[in-house]
Amino acid sequence: MTASGTFGYGLEFEPYLDLGQLGAIVVKGLSLQPRLGNPTPRIAETPAGMLNSIGLQNVGIEAFISEKLPRLREIGTPVIANIFGETIEEYCAVARRAEESGGVAAVEANISCPNVSKGLDFALDPKATLEITRALRKATTLPLLIKLSPNVTDIRVIARAAADGGADALSVMNTVLGMAVDVRTRKPRLATATGGLSGPAVRPIALRALWQVRQAVKLPLIGIGGIMTAEDALEFLIVGATAIQVGTANFVDPQSSVKILDGLRAYCRENDVADVNSLVDTLQFPG
Repeated sequence: MTASGTFGYGLEFEPYLDLGQLGAIVVKGLSLQPRLGNPTPRIAETPAGMLNSIGLQNVGIEAFISEKLPRLREIGTPVIANIFGETIEEYCAVARRAEESGGVAAVEANISCPNVSKGLDFALDPKATLEITRALRKATTLPLLIKLSPNVTDIRVIARAAADGGADALSVMNTVLGMAVDVRTRKPRLATATGGLSGPAVRPIALRALWQVRQAVKLPLIGIGGIMTAEDALEFLIVGATAIQVGTANFVDPQSSVKILDGLRAYCRENDVADVNSLVDTLQFPG
């Protein structure tokens, strides 16, 4: 899959790759009303990734349904609507509209964005996670994915709360809260000072988080975080992911997702793996 916020609404990448090869397109976060996002500068490159504080700029669920979804339906690749809100009621309203559109295969609830002032708290507290997951479960019959935050003391507690609330799968993980400073101006490189760190720098954190969540819940897990190559993707599958999302790599090479797919096929051929699913959760320890 492509990770939300790194692939636009999918259509922007149509000139660069065959979208039909993807397992799913996860569109950028959708809210009840359009959002302009945070002030600039809101992207800063780091030695092994990037910081972003886009602030969830988007056209809103209604414009997405009327302007973007018709073409996405023609392509035929499953569309997952990443959704968010400032209240539980807003989350549920967006989820209902996504289902009513008839063109969305699943909903991924972003309860863990680190660069907006409201909405983040849901992912930091197990009671809040349980509450919003239960509400979303009642609001839609679509498969429900809950996107978890790494910015917690114990991600396993949050994962269990999402599972208890009725999530069908968990997306692990969102970006890591970070910061960068321009030493010449002594100003933050982002207008909001802090933002979400993504890219290869966070991959070991994401891998650890997914492995821990795998021990805590039995739900399908989607691995996210610094996946740039097929080997990176394989790490996530081996520790328990049943699918992966490619994010920041799309900015480096818009064909990253299909190149990773090609690499996975090559690995399976070279290692006599008949079904890639047989690699899932096969981590072995020495001795």
